[in-house]
Amino acid sequence: MKFMTPALIAALAMGGMGVNGFGVVFNQRSNSMSSFSSILEVETLEQRSQLSSTTWKIQSNSSSRQNQRQYDTSLSAEATKITMPALSSTMKEGRVVSWLKSEGEAVEAGEAIMVVESDKADMDVEAFEDGFLAKILIGEGESAPVGEVVALLATEEDEIELVAAMESAAEETATVEETSGDGAVSTDSAVAAPDCSFSQVDMPALSSTMKEGKVVSWLKAEGDPISAGEAIMVVESDKADMDVEAFEDGYLAAIITEEGETGTVGAPVAIIAEEEKDIPTLQAYAATLSGGVAPTAPPAAAATPSAPKATSAAPKQATSNVAATGDRVVASPLAKKKAADLGIDISTIAGTGPGGRITASDIEHAASGGGTSPKKTQDTAKSSWTPAPGVVAATPMARVAAKKAKLDLASIPGTGKFGRVTEFDVKVATGQAKPLFESSKSSSTTSAVELPEGLVPFTGMQRAVSNNMEATLSTPVFRVSREIQMDAFDALYQQVKPKGVSVSALLAKIVALAIEKYPIINSSYTPEGTVFNKDINIAMAVAINGGLITPTVKYANERSITDIGENWRVLVQKAKEGTLTPDEYNSGTFTISNLGMFGVTQFDAILPQGMGGILAIGGTQEVIVPCNQAIMGMKKVKKMTVTLTCDHRQIYGADGALFLKEMANIMENGLDRVTA
Repeated sequence: MKFMTPALIAALAMGGMGVNGFGVVFNQRSNSMSSFSSILEVETLEQRSQLSSTTWKIQSNSSSRQNQRQYDTSLSAEATKITMPALSSTMKEGRVVSWLKSEGEAVEAGEAIMVVESDKADMDVEAFEDGFLAKILIGEGESAPVGEVVALLATEEDEIELVAAMESAAEETATVEETSGDGAVSTDSAVAAPDCSFSQVDMPALSSTMKEGKVVSWLKAEGDPISAGEAIMVVESDKADMDVEAFEDGYLAAIITEEGETGTVGAPVAIIAEEEKDIPTLQAYAATLSGGVAPTAPPAAAATPSAPKATSAAPKQATSNVAATGDRVVASPLAKKKAADLGIDISTIAGTGPGGRITASDIEHAASGGGTSPKKTQDTAKSSWTPAPGVVAATPMARVAAKKAKLDLASIPGTGKFGRVTEFDVKVATGQAKPLFESSKSSSTTSAVELPEGLVPFTGMQRAVSNNMEATLSTPVFRVSREIQMDAFDALYQQVKPKGVSVSALLAKIVALAIEKYPIINSSYTPEGTVFNKDINIAMAVAINGGLITPTVKYANERSITDIGENWRVLVQKAKEGTLTPDEYNSGTFTISNLGMFGVTQFDAILPQGMGGILAIGGTQEVIVPCNQAIMGMKKVKKMTVTLTCDHRQIYGADGALFLKEMANIMENGLDRVTA
């Protein structure tokens, strides 16, 4: 054995020891290495040659008081960090209920690796990348704050011991740093946090697969007071638009990520000051976090007692007059959708929600008020409002586009309501779009149809759907189809329809009963074998504005059809409002996709990642079939075509055929089991 002190290791690293050197870089406020008492052990000469040019960087963030470690080597031995996810907008810490993988086991992207207890429920946490579980840092039963590293993944199996050893040494180094007088900081121009009480608002993880989010709108302006639990912004994740609440009381001192901009999960998006007088100081600090140039006035402003009040008063006034100034519109996602569906300019609506927020009921009231249709209101409304002096009326997306194009909004003619500058107006100014009056299709007798043109970036949900579809391309699948006679089913539906039971609810129950007999259809594949799911949770695809989501009816085989019908109505409504919880759309074990209501007779569905099967439902058609009891030997019946797509690695063709046979038998001859 050969022992090396950290000071000697650092000296060897700076001296360039080649393949036999074990280099360690410690970034400290002090150059003294005398405080380090830990010993790093390198077992053999062969190991030292394998561990060449290893670099550890340990950075300390004084505002969050959490160490962030980055591990990489010249031999491509990388450690992927698994952090405690935020499973709800109010979650501050989580407890590891159980690890579903042991150290050394292989992990696939999208595979559940642990169960975490949040402030809402117990949820499975999935891995984002393939690899091997090298080190578990937070054991079962232990708790950790959101964002803290709970485990490490190694890219290759032969790097497991290296990653584990790196973590052990890093823990020793971190302990020494905490007990030393100076502590380690990065030399990469880290800016010291101001000497005042504040909290940092980070981009939350609104789902287990979310990696980045886009700020749709800020519900508070800089300088506004904030209460704990109050919604402060709307974030678009890979699943839906969701309100994000503040964890602490205070004042919104600075917005780092503006509306329309995207931030990675965990990145700072805003700063909340505990005291109003600290706002100018924190705004200067926020400029360093966002990459901007810190203003030079904060010291003088802080010295003047009246300056903070003047700073915070302007945003408050802007918030109260949001509809009148043409600034950003604060509205719920459902309100925005209803306004778009009804053709109402949402900027003209006075909100009755908290802080003047526009709600869905405000839109409905505006649509029905005075017996005037929304379209007529728009046609007859004249320029009864003009912007305040110096204010340019523009939509939020127009402001974002103009800022990116470095254009002055005042120089762009507005074609929107009350002369507001729209995003299209900015595109016209930059040459990305042509003015509507230049269209060759327009004429005095017919209205031109405005067709979309150019690149439209994916929303978070659309990007997630695209990634999930690509992830299934490597899965070997097979498909089987069958016609099912629907006369008895239609008769049952007419009986239960007054009770609020939909076709989807009936199908979920029937499929769950068929799975009870053939549980292999409810399984999923792993390299080690077939995983059978003890619960039958039926996910059903729902198309919503700008995406696709699969609300899940849990324990469908155990519940009555009236219970399923009520649950499904609630899930669909929440899907349209963008308020589904992760457990309500991530817990499915089998999926149904129904396009029959659109007149589609038959189609193939793409198998979702991690599932064994998906059933595609076509529309019902009337057909003529032979009948010995009919006068002319023929009769008219209703038939529906269903197509089952299965993972062929653990489910075989006979399994799929038998499942469809059982489903047809229930729908044609055994509907008494559905209503039991």
